[in-house]
Amino acid sequence: QVQLVASGGGLVQAGGSLRLSCVASGLAIRGYAMSWYRQAPGENRELVMRIEGSSVPTWDLTSAKGRFFISRDDAKNTVYLQMNNLKPEDTAVYYCCSPKNCGQGTQVTVSL
Repeated sequence: QVQLVASGGGLVQAGGSLRLSCVASGLAIRGYAMSWYRQAPGENRELVMRIEGSSVPTWDLTSAKGRFFISRDDAKNTVYLQMNNLKPEDTAVYYCCSPKNCGQGTQVTVSL
């Protein structure tokens, strides 16, 4: 059974930073593209960033460019999302996903 456990969310003031972590179990992530999605209240889930098995990142969310950075540690079966200069519009539940599964998400709330 694949589990993707995201952590690191919380309440932060605008301009602050958070680092999300996603630990996978039941799946060796090496070689797989991994993604971070987010879903704000009343909105559809949207793709934020991806990282290929080769560790090449893709910024799928235009507003994340220059602020968010994705990385992976295959030895730890973990994917990270570093989020800097956070804005209130970044408030959402952030989900870590493998090609076939998503985890339970972690709440990020950015206050003014």
